[in-house]
Amino acid sequence: MPSPAKSLATYKREIMRLAFMGTPDFAVPALQALHAAGHEIVAVYSQPPRRAGRGKKLSPSPVQRLAEELGVEVRTPVSLKSEEEQAAFAALDLDVAVVAAYGLILPQPILDAPKMGCLNIHGSLLPRWRGAAPVQRAILAGDAETGITIMQMEAGLDTGPMLHKASTPVDGKSAGELTGELAILGAELMVQYLASPSDYTPEAQQDALATYAKKIEKQEARLDFSQSAEQVERQIRAFNPHPGAFFEYEGDRFRILEATTGVARATPGSIVDDLLQIACGTGSIRPAIIQKAGKPAMDLKSFLNGTQIPAGTVLP
Repeated sequence: MPSPAKSLATYKREIMRLAFMGTPDFAVPALQALHAAGHEIVAVYSQPPRRAGRGKKLSPSPVQRLAEELGVEVRTPVSLKSEEEQAAFAALDLDVAVVAAYGLILPQPILDAPKMGCLNIHGSLLPRWRGAAPVQRAILAGDAETGITIMQMEAGLDTGPMLHKASTPVDGKSAGELTGELAILGAELMVQYLASPSDYTPEAQQDALATYAKKIEKQEARLDFSQSAEQVERQIRAFNPHPGAFFEYEGDRFRILEATTGVARATPGSIVDDLLQIACGTGSIRPAIIQKAGKPAMDLKSFLNGTQIPAGTVLP
């Protein structure tokens, strides 16, 4: 596969009639880039607005907000399984559909409708980390690098041919930082690919090398201090910003957003000094950014000015 070009100007320009299908912030750079590249975006599909905030008002997705700013028609079906929705999609007469973290299953009639099918911006180096949470799973596994794969969608879960790829180092980044970086990389790769699809040769995935990035469950965010300090620190980065790695003390929940590792030895979960160093199965961690439930996040010094967890305490 060609490596990413330094300038999109080096690619032949080909205008596509397309639909964009995405929902969260991760998908926003791709929609922006496709619009800037001059493609004819005839419809944007996004998940329906959801209730959020104290007032529980309906809030459109980040992709819907951008599409409305761009003046593009937005469609928010709860499902694409009905014949009516599939007929409405087919009537768009698309060259291609671009998908980025849309969140709905695409039935076969949807996959088949565009002339070039549906192309997905996937946040891993396939076939590693197929599934819902590739960024978090890559961090938890201690992967040295991850990346973006542009792939042809088919009925299987992230099993389709790979069309374009690029990697980036994990380098101690949080899931939030890495997701933002991958979102921009994915936008660049998709624009590059659509500029001249004939320059790329589809590559079949090796199923024997596949790993599965299952959805993150809330209980996974509870810090397990019986693990090594290295693994606990990965857990902190993988769940920053969501759902937030946490421990509990005297009925309150404390989220650790950043931490450093150390070499202190004690019973796992023990507070070993007055600066909140916490012993792990091997080594220790010390929070750098911490947040008590209902309070703003703060650095460790500011936190300790208002909250003390005495040395000798053993966290559950």
